[in-house]
Amino acid sequence: MKKIVFLLTVVLFANFSFAQKRKTAVKKVATEKSSSAKVDNLTAEIKGKTFQVTINEKGKPVDAINVKELTDNNKPIDIKLSSFTANGTKLYLLQWTEKTNTKTDLKTEDITTVYSVVHEITNKKQVFSNFEKTNNIVEKVFLDKLKNASETQEKIRREGFVFTLNPDGSITQKNKTQENKWVYDAVKIDYVDAKKK
Repeated sequence: MKKIVFLLTVVLFANFSFAQKRKTAVKKVATEKSSSAKVDNLTAEIKGKTFQVTINEKGKPVDAINVKELTDNNKPIDIKLSSFTANGTKLYLLQWTEKTNTKTDLKTEDITTVYSVVHEITNKKQVFSNFEKTNNIVEKVFLDKLKNASETQEKIRREGFVFTLNPDGSITQKNKTQENKWVYDAVKIDYVDAKKK
């Protein structure tokens, strides 16, 4: 009788172990963010440790405008380059995102910075620059001096302005407390405050 019970137990365990479904492997699809952008004869790209706008003629690089020197932890992603006209002058808007993560035992910070830079290519001049920084903070805060009880707090901290390029080539910057409007002055080759013009 003991042999039958033992044999039945072994058969049941063997049956359960083979009857388990195998987990299907989850395929991670990597979303590739663009590391370069092209418009007209311009290419925004990373060359070595420099983020630059390369000016091409007949498919060959002729000149370059250095946008930023790069460090190992801050690489531009989601690069966009577009052209527009403001007061009869053709300008180029370069936008990119940088992400950094800082993690300690008690605090995690995910910082996303979106840069928007306007260039006037004929004079190789940067005529406007803007950044918008969002800092997501997750922090473990202790509720007593002996550090027995704690809670997790989440905060979002914002710096800079939200950038908007209007159809007429003017620029609007907004944050919680203020709004700025800028118009392009072709004589000064620069954006000036719309209120002062």
